[in-house]
Amino acid sequence: MPRPLIISDCDEVLMHMVVPFGAWLADDHDIEFKLEDATFGNALKRRACGTPLEAAEVWPLLDGFFRHEMHRQTAIAGAVEAMNRLAGIADIVILTNVGPDHQDRRIAQLADIGLNHRVIGNRGPKGEPVAALIAEMQPSVTIFIDDLPQHHSSVASVIPDVWRLHMVGEPVIAPKIPTAKRAHARIDDWASAESWLFDRLTEAVPAPAIARHEPAADPA
Repeated sequence: MPRPLIISDCDEVLMHMVVPFGAWLADDHDIEFKLEDATFGNALKRRACGTPLEAAEVWPLLDGFFRHEMHRQTAIAGAVEAMNRLAGIADIVILTNVGPDHQDRRIAQLADIGLNHRVIGNRGPKGEPVAALIAEMQPSVTIFIDDLPQHHSSVASVIPDVWRLHMVGEPVIAPKIPTAKRAHARIDDWASAESWLFDRLTEAVPAPAIARHEPAADPA
């Protein structure tokens, strides 16, 4: 009999990312990182002169962080315990946009905090990878969790009957991230999210469609 499936992002859902990333930028690169919205545009500025970094300069820094500094990341409160309890009734896949190059590091990082689930190092929109997982695993019901609104739009556009939970587990940035209009719920703490997830998994009813009300965004 098919089991339910949870497909979850990692950064700001399971593990803190922007705070340790910002600390590393300050410590090692003399760069101030202040996120004002869901994008990195103008978020990174040189302390010496206050000028923002160009987009081409940001990606190498992100790569450097995931290559050498992932040990700075810590678990979001309650995430490990909730996910491992939910694993008793559902399969879990971590779909994380660190790319294939950092997939093995992410697997080891998550295992170190007690999350031993399948990990996919993705790049770009998540709709097609979610659809591929569903085609492969044939779950009774699927829930997608992510902190970025554009990924909820991507999943909704490709496979609309997936339940979509918008979660921003980092309190520093949660108030600055607008709720994804194509998510079925916005919950930023695991104590509340676990109950919502459990109900969707046990009811095993496909998600209702949500009309598109927002423009497509650049993938992150």
